[in-house]
Amino acid sequence: MEDFMLDQRDNDLEALLENDNLPLIASFLEGKHPTEIAEILTSLPPESVYRILQTQKADFAGDIFTELPPWMQTDTAEFFNDAQLARLIERLSPDVRVDVLRVLPETRVEKLLPIIAKSERENIKQLSQYPEGTAGSIMTTDYIALLHTLTVKEVIERIRLEGANKESIYTIFVIDTQRILKGTVSLADIILADHKRTLDSIKEEQIYSVKALSDREEALYLFSRYDLVTLPVVDNENRLLGIITHDDVIDVLEQERTEDFERFNAITGKHEGVSYLNTSIWSHFKHRVVWLIVLAAMGLISGAVLQTFESTLTSIIILAFYMPMLADTGGNTGSQSATMVVRALALKEIGPKDAIKVLWKELRVSILLGLVLGFLAFLRVLLTGNPSHLPETISLLNIGIAISVALCIQVISATVIGALLPLAAAAVHLDPALIASPALTTIVDITGLFVYFTTARVVLKI
Repeated sequence: MEDFMLDQRDNDLEALLENDNLPLIASFLEGKHPTEIAEILTSLPPESVYRILQTQKADFAGDIFTELPPWMQTDTAEFFNDAQLARLIERLSPDVRVDVLRVLPETRVEKLLPIIAKSERENIKQLSQYPEGTAGSIMTTDYIALLHTLTVKEVIERIRLEGANKESIYTIFVIDTQRILKGTVSLADIILADHKRTLDSIKEEQIYSVKALSDREEALYLFSRYDLVTLPVVDNENRLLGIITHDDVIDVLEQERTEDFERFNAITGKHEGVSYLNTSIWSHFKHRVVWLIVLAAMGLISGAVLQTFESTLTSIIILAFYMPMLADTGGNTGSQSATMVVRALALKEIGPKDAIKVLWKELRVSILLGLVLGFLAFLRVLLTGNPSHLPETISLLNIGIAISVALCIQVISATVIGALLPLAAAAVHLDPALIASPALTTIVDITGLFVYFTTARVVLKI
């Protein structure tokens, strides 16, 4: 029913557009939040989106355009002439301007920049210099920074003059004449302070900041740890360059979550914010095929291990019945361990230097897990095993012992591997999430087969 209503809503908009009934379109969208309107427009053709944006006031149209996904921004921008698009971009916040220009073709950007007002153009160039993925790439210059010598009375006057055009006024950043960050003052403290006092006398000197070239995950960590509303971005000399706001952090968090989810599932490539249906077949293919080829190649190693122990498997066919159990258990325990370590790395609870501590903790956990799961495997063999599949010299009890010991060793080795691989990745500056993927399962499968058949040979003396 909900899907029908959504489809009907989109059809109504399309009908209004066909009849060129722009006043009714404006009335239909009146009172709706830009995010809600953007969600409605996403299902429409880009040309229709362009025409609807033309029915809205310039500032509100900019707010709606900001909320559109990047792929829709790119497609819709093609219907704007250069002058229209330049005016739209000028009305966006500084960080959003840069984001929009990044998704547009380079040739289009070259045409737009000379048209954009000089002050906005310089700001765009300043923010564009920071590579994607850095704190500088998500910061805005739309904030209030005032000299530490100003009085509270003077500050209030400045806020009245500049505040309406700033993204955030709830935190005032205190600087000196060289733009060195000296502290912060909340808007509440300014309102409550004596008008004769200076910013220097009421500022909060404990400042949490991030370097412009630091990874944006560092900003996420600071926001989470210290419950920040805004975070100043500084250079190596502690000069204030910009700020990161909580809404920017939410967007980054969503992107990071998507990227980690894809990497956990062996999907490579950069997440570009394009919807599933609007992503080309070729893009889907190239993002999936790399790791699948790698995993397939690693699977050949599993086959080689099986060939090595072919005689063991042939002589005791019952061992084949319990191979899936060993593989599944090893993959599950390894993935659990990797997930815990990746999470701890992301929260900065541990680092590569803590490898020994992590190893010791996971080793003890894995021994307990191995004993429990090994005992259950032993019972399963005794209760479900068929002695008719065994040679006369080997009993079901012997098989149970061999499989339970092998499973115990597999659980311990898989847990240790799952814990150490993300740490090793972090040590060489790779994304640990990339390790905690099907690649880990494949590695554990290979080691598990070797452990399984080696243990069987030793215990069964074959």
